[in-house]
Amino acid sequence: MGRPRTRDYEELRRDLLDAAGQLLAEEGPQALSTRRVAQEVGSSTTAVYSLFGDKAGLLQAMFLEGFARLAREFATVPHDGDPEADLMALGHAYRASALANPHLYELMFGRPIADFRPGDAALAQIQGTFETLVHAVARCIDTGRFVPSDPYDVAVHFNALVHGLASLELRGALADGDQADRHWRIALEAAFRGHRTTPP
Repeated sequence: MGRPRTRDYEELRRDLLDAAGQLLAEEGPQALSTRRVAQEVGSSTTAVYSLFGDKAGLLQAMFLEGFARLAREFATVPHDGDPEADLMALGHAYRASALANPHLYELMFGRPIADFRPGDAALAQIQGTFETLVHAVARCIDTGRFVPSDPYDVAVHFNALVHGLASLELRGALADGDQADRHWRIALEAAFRGHRTTPP
């Protein structure tokens, strides 16, 4: 029996998004044309237009896909265990998502294409990833692990930290292997100490 058509659709969509991300990351915005993206996966521009509408639609889909993959990584983290362990795991999940999808990371958080701006609906759609972090921080505060404070403010702090670390690692500025692991461990542990009510 042949593969269901819905799966073919999803597979082609994913391949086109990954191809577009690779072109943007490796060759820059000038390489990102609908024709070139289609050629990279052995498809046609008709498929690109059918799935995404136009180049702007393709860019927005890439943006959303990056955050969808981050959300799926976050979804693997427990949210009912030890509050600090769960929050720490979110930091490592953020790193794992960035390393697995470096070709989408810059579009998610940077502006590699000057005239691309995600719409309000897209921004609302990705808000859940940050809310996951806010909820995890709130658990640490509510259980007395962290000093009383606004969970949103603390989440901004942690988000900035992991974003900076991930960006440096993707650019090769944290070395690699054990050395990068060490930088992540030291930075996250220091951030946790700064918010704890008492030493662990």
